[in-house]
Amino acid sequence: MCDFSIAPDIIIEVKSGDEVYISTSRNDGFSSNSSRQRRQHSLMDALRVQSVNLEHAQNQKQHNTEGLNSASLVVRRGQPFKLTVAFNRRYIPNRDGLVLRVELDRLYNDIPITFSRDPSQWSAYFQQGSLDSTKASLCVCSPANAPVGVYQLQLLMMSPSGPYSFRVGQFTLLCNPWCSADSVYIPDESQREEYVKNDFGLLYQGTAKNVIFRPWSFDQYENGILDICMMMLQVSPEHKRNWRTDNSNRSDPIYISRVVSAMINSNDDCGVLQGNWSEDYSGGVNPSDWNGSGEILRQWAQSRFSPVKYGQCWVFAGVMCTVMRVLGIPTRVVTNFDSAHDTNGNLVIEEFYTETGEKLPRGQDSIWNFHVWVECWMKRADLRAGFDGWQVLDPTPQERSEGVYRCGPAPVKAIREKRIDMPFDIPFIYAEVNADVCVCIVQQGKVLSYSTDTNKVGSLICTKSLGSNRPQDITSTYKYTTAIQPVTSNSTMAAPILANNSSSADGLSVKLRFLKAPVIGGNISFSVTVTNLESTRKTVRQHVNAQAKSYNRSPSDAFWEAHNTIQLAPHESKVLEHQISYRQYAMLGNGQLVNLAVVVMDVASQERVLASEEFNLTSPTISIRIEDEGSVVAQKVQVAMLTFTNPFSEPVSGVLTMAGAGLLEDKVLFNIALQPGESMETAVKFTPKMAGVKMLHANLRLNNNPAVIRGFRTITVRAA
Repeated sequence: MCDFSIAPDIIIEVKSGDEVYISTSRNDGFSSNSSRQRRQHSLMDALRVQSVNLEHAQNQKQHNTEGLNSASLVVRRGQPFKLTVAFNRRYIPNRDGLVLRVELDRLYNDIPITFSRDPSQWSAYFQQGSLDSTKASLCVCSPANAPVGVYQLQLLMMSPSGPYSFRVGQFTLLCNPWCSADSVYIPDESQREEYVKNDFGLLYQGTAKNVIFRPWSFDQYENGILDICMMMLQVSPEHKRNWRTDNSNRSDPIYISRVVSAMINSNDDCGVLQGNWSEDYSGGVNPSDWNGSGEILRQWAQSRFSPVKYGQCWVFAGVMCTVMRVLGIPTRVVTNFDSAHDTNGNLVIEEFYTETGEKLPRGQDSIWNFHVWVECWMKRADLRAGFDGWQVLDPTPQERSEGVYRCGPAPVKAIREKRIDMPFDIPFIYAEVNADVCVCIVQQGKVLSYSTDTNKVGSLICTKSLGSNRPQDITSTYKYTTAIQPVTSNSTMAAPILANNSSSADGLSVKLRFLKAPVIGGNISFSVTVTNLESTRKTVRQHVNAQAKSYNRSPSDAFWEAHNTIQLAPHESKVLEHQISYRQYAMLGNGQLVNLAVVVMDVASQERVLASEEFNLTSPTISIRIEDEGSVVAQKVQVAMLTFTNPFSEPVSGVLTMAGAGLLEDKVLFNIALQPGESMETAVKFTPKMAGVKMLHANLRLNNNPAVIRGFRTITVRAA
């Protein structure tokens, strides 16, 4: 950046809070009354800035930054913004020298004010016809690759009376997905609305066959969030190590995304979140209790950047999505169901079962029932053509990338094409969606039988659909395969698909099937069908067991089991029905799944066949209804009705919490106590701040039951 020079030996006289008058201290001994009079006349005639209006409302509307809450003006790069400058007299172009100084941290750029725009560099120019009075419209435009940051503005004047400056104020400069020259440009307006401006989302959990909606508030329009996101860049290790290089590199979304990916976790720095997968959350918050990013980011900033306790993958991803959307980079949250963690890089995950069907906690590799990351949209000028677009970034601390716990950006197209030679971290992400699963039945360390499943890992990859609450299946963008068709559980309570898992060997086949969808509070009913594939009679032993498991770890000991011996005639099939009562699985923790497995063994040949299914139970929901839903208007009080019926066979009590970014200033809490089958209904008043699609969401945490019950409703708010 260039320097602005002023004469040496100066005297600075502060005329007002913003105005600085600069004069030389030189006295050459030839002063006279006439020269003093000429100087006084010159001072009276000198151009002075009396005030500058940053035109916040007009600029932020044109720059699509309305609602981003900051004391400074918020604009996007590659697009002009307007200032209204009031002078003490009319500006005379050939007489009055005027320069705009733009400062970022300790770097500055002095821009001569002209009458035309140069899109390749910083430029400042008067609008045509705006110099006819003492007020002038001054347009300022940054190049489309200007560094993201918080800038200071000054007007510098060279006049016969000497140099002089006026402090204009500050502005925050963000990436611009509306500008075709910006490397984060995304051409479709509906995508910009969803992936930049939308302040709520749905994160998907559960299993590929029973997808659970989790409402999440990104909170980018809440008080202080923009400033906290900008401060995140300032406290990063990259900035502390070399502030000059860091500021310069912030022109590149690839660089920004790697900095943010590392800063969301606290493993290497003063990052936002501390991960915890121990199930002991003392001293912090259970990751399942977070419902949005704002509370987390504010707590981090208020603690002077001490990590917030605690996060897991969906929390890391939700917070990163907030930060990237604030910075102007289109971002969406993605869930990979049956996500492999391949520690040795051989693209094979081994799972071990006992001869009675109990899954064993063996091996360093693992499969998470789901894992959540983000995708950001950007050009990849560092790669050959064809790899622009969606890039995977994963802030969950799993593996180091260039010595730091971060991951990406990795082009989704490169993952699909297995371009493991490209940056960044493609081999690790490729394994997460493509590894094979080798299932072994073992006895005293000896493998009795094994089978390979090439379709389990990455069985479904999805994100929130544009303008809809349904999941969008994006599996085909990551791999050449047809994904499972998800059935989702949300406030409309679509029934989950009934598992139908089967396996066969030379002489036997076994099929595991649910008789009805498993729902919390009801019995788990399923059948096992055993078929003799040969023309000889068989004696078969059936071993079935159920184990509780968290989404990211091996199951615990079996909490239910059944064993039978059956006789099968040649080519005969028999169906055995089983039932696990609510009391037998009531101890399952919040969000825990069940690993259900059956092993059948031919007594004569010792041939064994295994079928298994990991499933989640569908929770009841809270119903949210909006009175006069078609006439919700900004700045007008509205009413939401919350309804819940206790589906359990025992009384429940707990705390019902309701929140909504842009709708409620603070969370609303209710204590409830309900008998079996009893219903509650309560009214909540809310006042929308701004027009757009918003979301109210509620959760009920019970005192005597591990289930967390949720509900949400999206609301279209019209302008007042």
